[in-house]
Amino acid sequence: MTATAPVSSVLTDELIARCGERAAAYDRENRFFQEDFDELKQAGYLQMPIPRELGGLGMSLAEVCREQRKLAYRAPATALATNMHLYWMGVAADLYRLGDTSLKWMLEEGAKGEVFAAGHGEPGNDLPLLYSTAKAERVDGGYKISGRKSFGSLSPVWTRLGIHAQDNADPANPKVVHVFMPRDTPGYHIDDVWDTVGMRATASHDTVLEGAFVPDKYVGRVVPPDFAGADLFVLAIFVWAEPTFGSIYLGLAQRALDLAVAGVKNKTSIAGLSRTMAYHPEVQHNIAEMVLALDGATAHVERIADDWSNGVDHGGLWPSKLVSAKYHAVETAKKVVDRAYDVIGGSGMFKRHEIERIYRDVRAATIHPANSMLVHEIVGKTALGNLGESPRWG
Repeated sequence: MTATAPVSSVLTDELIARCGERAAAYDRENRFFQEDFDELKQAGYLQMPIPRELGGLGMSLAEVCREQRKLAYRAPATALATNMHLYWMGVAADLYRLGDTSLKWMLEEGAKGEVFAAGHGEPGNDLPLLYSTAKAERVDGGYKISGRKSFGSLSPVWTRLGIHAQDNADPANPKVVHVFMPRDTPGYHIDDVWDTVGMRATASHDTVLEGAFVPDKYVGRVVPPDFAGADLFVLAIFVWAEPTFGSIYLGLAQRALDLAVAGVKNKTSIAGLSRTMAYHPEVQHNIAEMVLALDGATAHVERIADDWSNGVDHGGLWPSKLVSAKYHAVETAKKVVDRAYDVIGGSGMFKRHEIERIYRDVRAATIHPANSMLVHEIVGKTALGNLGESPRWG
């Protein structure tokens, strides 16, 4: 699935800087990143994965991951929310390149400016995407969807919400239904609940579905639940979500490291006379630990993204490899940010210091699927050869 003649970068240094300059205000005011969004859309950022012949930039997973890491270095919440649209475009693009044109309409709509978002988060669902607490009822011409979706990034601007719900009409043969609901659909409302520790600019409000009708033309897939229903469409969602999530938090962590390095070079020691804290052995040790951790996690995520982009066949190991890369990245990011916070010291407690926001933003890293428990389940079961077997436990 290698893209030909790739675009080197969509992001200019000036665009990244403007996003970075606005990040603190978005966080402080708990305000959606509208100005960032408008600039990125104008620059073609939302069209990166769309094939060129359909009006996009034809960028591969690996290339999009690198762009997201660059953007997240200064504006992690902006990168995170934008990711929800990008991974839908990536899913549709990879299926298209493999000869499955069932989601070509998504790419055409994305090229025309429609904005796709993800509605997969659900209260009480510890196996996201593969099961659903939302209800899908088959009716003439489509499905009625009912339930509550949480963490709906891009809530102020999406025009198509990708959601999944479960059709249990036949208890012996339940189905997970994946649909893309247009914003003008009757029968839902957005519940303004977003007031969080970090990633505040994403405006990830809840969406409450009350029998919203989605016609068949917007039905992406109907598959069995659990890993038995993980066809290429479902796998591709993980493919485009896990490495891009990981890349975002690696960009955030790199920023934390760079802030720590810059800080200690200007921080004096009362016992160090003319030398700065950069000469303190324990500071050097902490900086080294951050660099070593970031080098390893970055190489891991880049390898997985490159493997997918270059068509490497990992077969049934793909789910394990994808969640492993994301887990490695987010755990590394948390540790790097914590060390950076320690190195920077008391000044990091103040809202005026960028590390204070980064420290809060990185707390969201483990919430994005797959969380730690699911990662270990997938990796362990894959190694043991019983992934997808029933019952799930026992």
